[in-house]
Amino acid sequence: MLQRTLGRTDRNVSIVGLGTWQLGADWGDVDESAALDALGASVDAGVTFFDTADVYGDGRSEAIIGKFLRENSSADVFVATKMGRRGPQDPAEFTLANFRAWTDRSRRNLGVDTLDLVQLHCPPTPVFSTDAVYDALDTLVEDGAIAAYGVSVETEAEALAAIARPGTASVQIVFNAFRLKPLDRVLPAARDAGVGIIARVPLASGLLSAKYAKDTTFSADDHRTYNRDGSAFDVGETFAGVDFATGVEAAQAFAAALPDGVSPAASAIAWVAAQDGVTSVIPGARNRTQAEANAAAGSLELPDGLDSSVHQIYDEFFRAALHERW
Repeated sequence: MLQRTLGRTDRNVSIVGLGTWQLGADWGDVDESAALDALGASVDAGVTFFDTADVYGDGRSEAIIGKFLRENSSADVFVATKMGRRGPQDPAEFTLANFRAWTDRSRRNLGVDTLDLVQLHCPPTPVFSTDAVYDALDTLVEDGAIAAYGVSVETEAEALAAIARPGTASVQIVFNAFRLKPLDRVLPAARDAGVGIIARVPLASGLLSAKYAKDTTFSADDHRTYNRDGSAFDVGETFAGVDFATGVEAAQAFAAALPDGVSPAASAIAWVAAQDGVTSVIPGARNRTQAEANAAAGSLELPDGLDSSVHQIYDEFFRAALHERW
């Protein structure tokens, strides 16, 4: 699979990675054997980038990745984790002492001395403009606890604030065919600064697979059930913030824009990966089949006219409701 340099890390990662939120929690039950199988299938298909977080299943996702790495010592995988959501979402909590405690826990979970990349996990907006936060992150690099740091953001303004900091290696942001705002300013700013872009929620929580109907339901412990109103965390993480019924209609329009036999999900992933400035796209997977299908998108040639169709669908269904929100 094609590799790109992840911003200021000087490390190459596959253009399609693996998001591992599903392996921890909030997407229904995924047993450990299925999780390990998804990781193995991804690596076998050329994926060299895993994205996780210390709160996915209270560390379960990190621990499963750690087990996979121990059992597959020859696998050349770059692992990005996140920190900052284990305590109160108060800017005062983002201190060097807490950073050390959080990263020490992640290092134990993953079984490594130095974390490849640690991302601030969608912290309160003032954190992105606090000098002491970046000083603390620089200290962790100097100490050897982490090799590099980045941020995971909800909004354009947060992304731009982080990109302006010289130590920021990468920005992770929601970006898909239903959420086009990063094209305006975030991707150009990241390109100019040499900052990597990690695109999350590329399938809009599965909507862009075009497999859902308006009456599709999800299990009670799936965020697609309990977070549709944003009561648990930012609603932009669930179906990319779009109204479910509207998203189902838009997904059918997206599928109709593709030639017969071309997978909507693979096309949606490949479209994101093709955008100038994107380093890696991180769809999630609950099993081997999903992992293999996602990775295959890394070699998919985009159908003619798809980019134009994406913009037309966005303008028709989403721009008015979403574009200024994040």
